[in-house]
Amino acid sequence: MTLLITNARIASENSPDLASGDVLISDGKIQQIGKGLTAPDGARTIDARNRILAPGMFDAHVHFREPGFEAKETIASGTEAAINGGITGVVMMPNTRPAIDSATVVANVLDIAKRTARIPVYTSGCVTKDRHGKELAGIDGMRNLGVVMLTDDGDTTGDPAVLLRAMQYASEFGMFFASHCEVPELAGPRALNEGLVSYRLGIKGSPACAEEIIIDRDIRLAHAAGAHIHIQHVSSKLGMETIRWWKQRGDVKVTAEVSPHHLLFTDEHIGDFDTNYKMNPPLRTQADNEGLLQGLIDGVFDLIATDHAPHTPFEKSQDFVSAPNGITGMDTALVSLYHHFVATGKFGWDLIVKRYSAEPRRLMGLPAVSIEVGQPADFILFDTEAETTFTKEFMKSRSQNTPFIDQTLKGSVDLVVLGTEILLER
Repeated sequence: MTLLITNARIASENSPDLASGDVLISDGKIQQIGKGLTAPDGARTIDARNRILAPGMFDAHVHFREPGFEAKETIASGTEAAINGGITGVVMMPNTRPAIDSATVVANVLDIAKRTARIPVYTSGCVTKDRHGKELAGIDGMRNLGVVMLTDDGDTTGDPAVLLRAMQYASEFGMFFASHCEVPELAGPRALNEGLVSYRLGIKGSPACAEEIIIDRDIRLAHAAGAHIHIQHVSSKLGMETIRWWKQRGDVKVTAEVSPHHLLFTDEHIGDFDTNYKMNPPLRTQADNEGLLQGLIDGVFDLIATDHAPHTPFEKSQDFVSAPNGITGMDTALVSLYHHFVATGKFGWDLIVKRYSAEPRRLMGLPAVSIEVGQPADFILFDTEAETTFTKEFMKSRSQNTPFIDQTLKGSVDLVVLGTEILLER
């Protein structure tokens, strides 16, 4: 495939300004960038006027449910949802059935991905066997198959002594730990944030301190072990400030992520028990959201990750307390971030490229992709003047448990290219 993209506005993590120019791609690589480029014989030309040319996004926190829960999502359907949202690489979480806690399960997952996915799929591995928090998982076997992230995501690794031992062991091999942070005894039913909305709805809430205590605990354990700790899906302003404090100390390697839904929605959106807004950690207050947004702009958060968590319509149609936690995110993340933050001037494309493309790849030990001569073709075209309506027909995820259903937002992912393939074209 030889492709000439003309009149593009090129996004980079290094500058808020959008360069303009033409980009020639052939043999799966970017061959030329300039103005007034001429298409070689047999090349296809795409006029990208008024569109953003950006590196493909990378989501370092997704739940694809396979093996064990294929009614919710499969690796095939999940990666198609990723492509639909401009994402060209993902990292699976290990709370499948069986849990991804051994080389055998890792090999099975990677084999399924190789056969069914059109984008690279990486997987994390459990810290403990079956995520039960008691006995270390088969860490060395998973490492030999390329696993670098260890997490009991879905739950906290309850026993700090076990987690410390895992950190002391695995850090020597260059592995790092991602923490889902909550004290289960405090978090309770984990249905929603403890506050005015929970009182009004008559449901026991989960206080932010349940999350904040483990954020601090796990960073302290990493400090003691000399480990790299990554804090997942932070939802509270004080949790973010705790991470900021540790980063400013400079004597522990800590990274952190924020999810689009914790920037966009609050517990007030739950309204009349809408389970599409039920997730863990729960949506909190407007003050928390504003704090998280500032933390993203300031660089306290190293990356944006969706925590894509699909569930069947039957499961989400249960009463609010009984319904499972989770929101899908890959179909919707990039457009919603553009609509609410870029189009309104809160931040620019440079932040999106850095936090949702470059840094997530670096976290996994992968090179960041960029729009530069000699780089592999791994990019999207994003139309800032178009709109996207998130109908059930539009969504590629097997589940559509998202508040964005039937909403229309500014922006559209028009083209996704990876290597020598056009994965998506609208």
